[in-house]
Amino acid sequence: MCKIVREIVMTHSLSVSHLAIHPVKSLKKISVEQGVIDHMGFVNDRRWMVVEPNGKFMTQRHYPKMVLVSAVPNNEGLTLSAPGMSDLVVEDPEQQPTTSVNNVVVWNDTLKAVDAGNTVSQWLSEFLGVSCRMVKFSKEVQRQVDLRFASKGDSTGFADGFPFLLTTEASLQELNSRLSSPVTMDHFRPNIVIRGAEAYAEDTWKRIKIGDVVFRVAKPCSRCVMTTVDPMTGEKTGKDPLMTLSRYRKTEMGVIFGQNLIHESEGKIRLGDKIEIIE
Repeated sequence: MCKIVREIVMTHSLSVSHLAIHPVKSLKKISVEQGVIDHMGFVNDRRWMVVEPNGKFMTQRHYPKMVLVSAVPNNEGLTLSAPGMSDLVVEDPEQQPTTSVNNVVVWNDTLKAVDAGNTVSQWLSEFLGVSCRMVKFSKEVQRQVDLRFASKGDSTGFADGFPFLLTTEASLQELNSRLSSPVTMDHFRPNIVIRGAEAYAEDTWKRIKIGDVVFRVAKPCSRCVMTTVDPMTGEKTGKDPLMTLSRYRKTEMGVIFGQNLIHESEGKIRLGDKIEIIE
């Protein structure tokens, strides 16, 4: 009886403490009070992407200054802003009478995407100091999530591989206790942050319910050099936190921190929503 009561109390103590979207892959995050979920994940999350002239995706791994660019969704499309640059309104290319559809590459996936035009290309190229273009995920495309970890029909946008990334406050606190210079959660770019769990408790979850939406915990998130980019300065600051994580969080899937999620339905989740551990 005591064990059952303890489990119920622990479950009810879990809640959502932070939600974020990244309208353009690898650009600055936007904190939100609620997230609307469609078939690909949060609406406005990684539906746009910056690419090299050959269509290959660009991220902070090689272009750390990307984190300084803000992309805010609006009725027209997006508004881009960056230090030293005039704001730029990017119109939704799918709403324009003439558009260019190009092949783009995200890891092992080649997809059709809609080009956002020369003006935004010039703006981004000037700020990043490298020739690039921006594209929008096409409504005509479905990107299947890796079937080793997903079901047929599970889809995502321009995310590395999964619709959602979840972390917990306690896991970050535990990591920071090992670092000489603590890092923020922004180094890991989660969509969903949970308060009230024990450190790395998320590693044991298989299915959870947030608000009215059920999520499957698909696989741990493998971390890379992108975690070493300072989200405030756009500069790589050294080998941590990746080096410290590698000493005690290295698995056959790589150095892990956080969990990738797949949603089982559309819906909405909010800050403060309680978390139910189903399995």
